[in-house]
Amino acid sequence: MLKGISSLISPELLKVLMEMGHADDIVFGDGNFPAASHAQRLVRADGHGITELLNAVLPLFPLDIYVESPVALMAVTPGDTVKTPIWDEYRNIVREHHSKEIELEEVERSAFYERAKKAYAVVSTGEKALYANIILKKGVVVE
Repeated sequence: MLKGISSLISPELLKVLMEMGHADDIVFGDGNFPAASHAQRLVRADGHGITELLNAVLPLFPLDIYVESPVALMAVTPGDTVKTPIWDEYRNIVREHHSKEIELEEVERSAFYERAKKAYAVVSTGEKALYANIILKKGVVVE
């Protein structure tokens, strides 16, 4: 263990976060996300929810300020009546850890899967909320 780093961040996840460069994407997939079949690098975080992982990762992880939206959500499929209250939690977490107001982009499901296949890594979580998948685009450290 290390000081100042959440115990939710496994050694494997910490390594991936450190390896990532500017503009690389990382996906946090919910429990239904086909992580193993879409990942170039798969990180297991079974048993953890995405909100708790975001709260652990975002203090360490700069978001890309050079793109319109460095945070992408899987859009609800048209006609699906599922509610997405977890998105409000994501907005609050992003706002808490980044001073610049960030608009969360909604990406159609198939397009989201294609972006996930190209992402640097996919984190497979135990998140139970539907449409809880999220992509973060890494920015630069300016300090």
